[in-house]
Amino acid sequence: MKKVLVIGSTVVDVIIDLVDHLPKTGEDVHVRSQHMSLGGCAYNVSDSIRHFQVPYILFSPVGTGVYGYFVREELKKRNISTPIPTPNQDNGCCYCFVESTGERTFISYHGAEYLFKREWFELVPLEEIDTVYICGLEIEEVTGEAVIEFLEKNPKLNIFFAPGPRLTIINPDLVERLYRLSPILHLNETEALEVSGKATVAEAAAHLYGKTHNTVIVTLGEKGCYYFDGENGETIPAVPTNQIDTIGAGDSHIGSVIACLKRGDSLHQAIEKANLVSSRVVGASGALLSDDDFVKLNLAL
Repeated sequence: MKKVLVIGSTVVDVIIDLVDHLPKTGEDVHVRSQHMSLGGCAYNVSDSIRHFQVPYILFSPVGTGVYGYFVREELKKRNISTPIPTPNQDNGCCYCFVESTGERTFISYHGAEYLFKREWFELVPLEEIDTVYICGLEIEEVTGEAVIEFLEKNPKLNIFFAPGPRLTIINPDLVERLYRLSPILHLNETEALEVSGKATVAEAAAHLYGKTHNTVIVTLGEKGCYYFDGENGETIPAVPTNQIDTIGAGDSHIGSVIACLKRGDSLHQAIEKANLVSSRVVGASGALLSDDDFVKLNLAL
């Protein structure tokens, strides 16, 4: 089986559990707890892929400074390396504020982890990969075009694109170049409706399919997940859970979809399994699922 190239960021998530709600200007609030965890869209996705025993390459710059040191040491503990040399720039972090409802708010400091040099892509072992994951955050940055140029030079790669909430902010020319590469789109309901301007998820997915000519996957939270493959549209129910926080829910979902499709599952089966994984992530603190918790899912790998 060929590998998945996971392009994107690895950061420190500083997870702050609020007693109640986000503060208003001038207000003082207390927190229940705070801790640091390895995170970032690319790392979260790669960890879901790892759980399914699918080979991957984490293609993620790790910068310097206190956050870079934390990331590098945590990756070392997990025997994970990236082929990218260390940039001479601080790594960033993400402050994750979790309210009592489990909803999260991110405040991000972007550093070296979001910036890519063209020459780094020469380090990619093309003969070993057939699938690529990319996130909208990296495309939005000033070096986003370097990522797209790599994909344009290798049009046979299967692309999974998770634009996130920044799709309406990314340079439209870059978005159109990505659409022409026919990626599988993975986004949530709010993002799909906003970028398409449509009133329903089904209309939004059909609209986006018209741009990419490939499958569109729209996560719907507690309502499940909708997909449209050009012929069939279907909503696959969510797996009920007690929501602790939603950090990493989308990342775990797309990582699971990629892994399951690589293992030979149908799209329906892949989304069913991804719904189960993401429900367990939402039912735990932080973006990652422990190995023990993953085993308890009984996915019969």
